Amino acid sequence: MARAFLLILDSFGIGGAPDAAGFGDEGANTLGHICDHMRLRVPHMASLGLGLAAQLSTGRNPLSEQPLIGQYGVAREVSRGKDTITGHWELAGVPLAFDWGYFPHVVPAFPQDLIDAIVSRCKLPGLLAMCHASGTEVIEDFGEEHIRSGKPIAYTSADSVLQFAAHEAHFGLERLYELCRVARELTYPMNIGRVIARPFVGERRGEFTRTGHRKDFAVTPPSPTLLRVLSSAGREVVSIGKIGDIYAHAGTGREIKVAGNRAFFDTTLAQMDGLAEGGLLMTNFVDFDSEFGHRRDPHGYGKALEAFDVDLPRLFAKLKRGDLLLLTADHGNDPTWVGTDHTREQVPVMSYMRGITPGSFGLRHSFADIGQTIARHLSVGPLAAGTAWDILNPAASEPPAAHS
Repeated sequence: MARAFLLILDSFGIGGAPDAAGFGDEGANTLGHICDHMRLRVPHMASLGLGLAAQLSTGRNPLSEQPLIGQYGVAREVSRGKDTITGHWELAGVPLAFDWGYFPHVVPAFPQDLIDAIVSRCKLPGLLAMCHASGTEVIEDFGEEHIRSGKPIAYTSADSVLQFAAHEAHFGLERLYELCRVARELTYPMNIGRVIARPFVGERRGEFTRTGHRKDFAVTPPSPTLLRVLSSAGREVVSIGKIGDIYAHAGTGREIKVAGNRAFFDTTLAQMDGLAEGGLLMTNFVDFDSEFGHRRDPHGYGKALEAFDVDLPRLFAKLKRGDLLLLTADHGNDPTWVGTDHTREQVPVMSYMRGITPGSFGLRHSFADIGQTIARHLSVGPLAAGTAWDILNPAASEPPAAHS
């Protein structure tokens, strides 16, 4: 029986989303604009079709060509959103048929009754910020006042999210998690996708650093995801990084929390050998998004991609015959774009399996095609959404170019 490995390069878009203008993102292109800033050297992802996928998406291949050893395509999101949850759920076969609730660009961004309920139930002296903000900048701006006053820092973004930043020592990690649990309960009627705990350390401006103890409190997916279908079938699921939080721990199997792309890759490699036949290992590489996309650092993003690419041969070497490897993303986050929010883009899909026939499976009209293809490969499902492509004959699955 086969196994599957799904690696999410968080925010690694390749431009070209036809509805990008509706999100204020027309012309955004994470990969393309990184390549405008530096000569990106990712030969192993190029050999899996990354540059060719970019060409399908926008008409431009920004990478040096390499002999093709894998299969590639482009995935287009059908859900109305460009956030982590929406992208991941659709990847796992659950496109959203509803719109999330969002907080307006006013100060305070949150309704007064919500603020009052959080302060009362959590016995807080108040909240700070209460606006749309960058997570790193808001800690710099309010961190010292937070330590003095004991008031947590509350903020949001273009995503359907309410985030609380608090000092691990002065405020307390468990107290921060409890605050988020209360806020999670209170925001269900508002259809807010996630409440996120953002702990940090440091004593003064310029020294504050977010820690690896982030915790997401997400809504449960409205229908069974690929992970849940596999778990219900008795298959092994290994979730590395924030996967468990994103899917509200529904079907996410054995969850392993580590911090940093280096640790994500090393942990993925360490877990590959022991994954049972018929199982799925899923890893989210969040640093691309949090450390470089949101911080608008195209050079740093590119260097992180190169570091990821250098390690890929070690991953290839661990694949057994019949194992399917898929690399993709959940949305874009163009590090050259205005603001600090995600960008609405198409994403690359790169696959590899020993003995695979290199080629293209073209434009996929939903991220859900990825989950459906994995489900078919692992002989479960079918899932409620998505169309699987033919791994043995990718050309038979190839629709027109994504930028046409």
